[in-house]
Formats: sequence, structure tokens, C-alpha cells
Amino acid sequence: MKIPQSMRTFCPRCKTHTDHAVSLYKAGKRRGAKKGERHQAERKKGYGGQKFPLQHNQAKVSKKQSLMLKCGECDYTLQRKGIRLKKAEVV
Repeated sequence: MKIPQSMRTFCPRCKTHTDHAVSLYKAGKRRGAKKGERHQAERKKGYGGQKFPLQHNQAKVSKKQSLMLKCGECDYTLQRKGIRLKKAEVV
């Protein structure tokens, strides 16, 4: 699906409709020192392998893509709800 580079939508900070720059959400770098990562490493440590089954049969064929909208006037960034599609392309 082709998504326009900019769209005019409501900005909650300006409280009016403004032009927003559109980009796709990308997850940040995972950090091994975070509590969740340490907790997971502790659970997997030692003999016996995984404490939970690895998922082999993937039921979903597409993933949800979220849009990041950045206001052109105040630079406020808001995130649109993810839509399920195979390929998203900002043009």
C-alpha cells in the first residue's frame, strides 16, 4: 500500500488541522541491560533449554504497520493505530 509523504490531519497540541510528515514506525535497538532482557536471560539460563515452546507455525501472514505523524508547525509526533498489510511504502 502506498502512503503519501504528508497528510493534513488534526494535531492535538495545536488543536487544529495541520500538515503532518508521515513515516513508518521502526522499533528501537534492544538493550541487554534492561530488566525484561535480564529476566528473560535468567529464565533461559542453564540446562533444560526454553521455558516455553518456540512458535513454529505462524498464523498471521502480515504484520501491523503503524504510522508516525509529525506536525509541521509544532513538531509534535503522534502515532496512528497499526493497519494490517503486507507492504507499506511511503511515497
